[in-house]
Amino acid sequence: RDTYCQQNILFQRFAKIFIGCLAAVTSGMIYALYLSAYHERKFWFSNRQELEREITFQGDSAIYYSYYKDMLKAPSFERGVYELTHNNKTVSLKTINAVQQMSLYPELMASVLYQATGSSEIIEPVYFYIGIVFGLQGIYVTALFVTSWLMSGTWLAGMLTVAWFIINRVDTTRIEHSIPLRENWALPYFACQVAALTGYLKSNLNSYGERFCYLLMSASTYTFMMVWEYSHYLLFLQAISLFLLDSFSLEQSDKIHEVYKIYIFSLFLGYLLQFENSALLVSPLLSLVVALMLAKCLQLNVKKGTFVAKIMKVINFYLVCTLTVTLNIIIKMFVPHKENGHMLKFLEVKFGLNMTKNFTMNWLLCQESLQAPSQDFFLRLTQSSLLPFYILVLIICFLSMIQVIFRRINDKSLKETVTLEDGRIGERPEIIYHVIHTILLGSLAMVIEGLKYLWTPYVCILAAFGVCSPELWMTLFKWLRLRTVHPVLLALILSMAVPTIIGLSLWKEFFPRLMTELMELQEFYDPDTVELMTWIKRQAPVAAVFAGSPQLMGVIKLCTGWMVTSLPLYSDDDLLKRNENIYQIYSKRSAEDIYKILTSYKASYLIVEDAICNEVGTMRGCRVKDLLDIANGHVVCEEGDKLTYSKHGRFCHEVKINYSPYMNYFTRVYWNRSYFVYKINTVISFQS
Repeated sequence: RDTYCQQNILFQRFAKIFIGCLAAVTSGMIYALYLSAYHERKFWFSNRQELEREITFQGDSAIYYSYYKDMLKAPSFERGVYELTHNNKTVSLKTINAVQQMSLYPELMASVLYQATGSSEIIEPVYFYIGIVFGLQGIYVTALFVTSWLMSGTWLAGMLTVAWFIINRVDTTRIEHSIPLRENWALPYFACQVAALTGYLKSNLNSYGERFCYLLMSASTYTFMMVWEYSHYLLFLQAISLFLLDSFSLEQSDKIHEVYKIYIFSLFLGYLLQFENSALLVSPLLSLVVALMLAKCLQLNVKKGTFVAKIMKVINFYLVCTLTVTLNIIIKMFVPHKENGHMLKFLEVKFGLNMTKNFTMNWLLCQESLQAPSQDFFLRLTQSSLLPFYILVLIICFLSMIQVIFRRINDKSLKETVTLEDGRIGERPEIIYHVIHTILLGSLAMVIEGLKYLWTPYVCILAAFGVCSPELWMTLFKWLRLRTVHPVLLALILSMAVPTIIGLSLWKEFFPRLMTELMELQEFYDPDTVELMTWIKRQAPVAAVFAGSPQLMGVIKLCTGWMVTSLPLYSDDDLLKRNENIYQIYSKRSAEDIYKILTSYKASYLIVEDAICNEVGTMRGCRVKDLLDIANGHVVCEEGDKLTYSKHGRFCHEVKINYSPYMNYFTRVYWNRSYFVYKINTVISFQS
């Protein structure tokens, strides 16, 4: 009889795991197929010519995809990599290591896979490229599913996580806005790393499961670091979360220090394979992890629970913080690196510590993604019921965590195995990690809206885990001293009933909307850009260099392959300066000034965009021409946008009229409703 019961239990456990894994994989596949179908409906992708398809890649996305095309055209992989690492065919007068500067490792891998699998005979390059990204998004959703499942113990939480993620996808991912973004390649690996870390931190994990989680965590951490230049900042926040978890003495110190070793290994391997990327050596992540390792070596063996042990904890905390800052300063003194000066200045202005009239700084401040979240963001999360349940779950978990910390301070021992009847959700280390991590990410998202894409997916995880977890409900009932109904029974009922009700309400309200989006045939029609690209390919000399807005230059590089003067990349000081100088075509500067700027970059053609020159729709004071006037001293902000004297009209207006001296420097060679193309004349002498 005992053998039969054991077999029955094993079968139930196997069936539960099998159904959960099947649901996780199916959720990921359905989401990937949904993205593919939505993309097809949005752009009519399969019915368009190659040029029209490429125009759908805008700004920096166009640059990434253009290098993928270059790799496929190269005679060999080695030659393609060499040309990208010594690239002098993209930006005039500048040789760049495009692989290092733009983190092109995803494009390298995509090109290798496309050619190695013989896909050229089956599928077009563009479909293969976006298919990989959509597939990664499917893995992203599957990893979120598994994380919530590991935390709650039921795959029902995973289903609810996926539902909230997809319904709130405007705030959880930018995949619809721009497919090749680095974060769309990187965040799926980070989600896999978080899922592995969640399993690794669990107290009841067997040795085989622990080993698997460790290996998965190592592989995903390194891959994440390779494909996104800002990955080490996100891992720095994760390391802080683990440090705080370790400080609470929740019996996971050895495991946490194994994670630190993964960070160090990934950083140094990344440094070597990313052309000795000094940014990884001077990153706060390395300084923090080394400080934590040193602090552990300096720790004394003091009996736990004593007054001396508590003092040592405080000293250790102070030591880690001090060592981290000191090490970072010392490393920066000895390691040659490029300071992100523009980012530091941006943060100073963002938090009101400084004022500036600099065009680049003010332009960055005007970007919607770098402003504080709007009320619409919170309204959308509330309408889908995500935000209210997240706040409820976060409060319960946070208070339970504080309760556990005070029990530690008062020398009350924690139980080795926490049962459902105990109602102590705050004693589980993986839960505490997620609480700290989501608070840190949320704090940043409240300041910069673009960071919501890092925070909101984990809001979905925590909210879904909470409403599906009997332990969380039991913790709440313990505080309420519920006696009318058996609390354990009520907790089990609510952990099934609440997510079921939420799921049904979401299905009723949002599923028809999702189906409507797939049924609607949206129209992406940009004939002016198509005509411009066609003209460039047919009429412009091969050696031509084009100047214009960085966003348009990215599209020109992709669609025509011609050289440009600037790129829509904002992590390089030289490119930022170029962008600011080229944007002067929309300022109140003389024809001679603009000519000198353009010829200094060897530009042979200038493209003026009517949408920027006559811009009216954006926030007041945030139009490109307004920012240029402020930077050039043509507007005195203190006197209510009062124009100061300028003897020159706005260049983009004046050059269209075609009179002297503008016609001496620039000759219009092509125009349509949106674009005016001018050939930059060869002028021997200037007139004063």
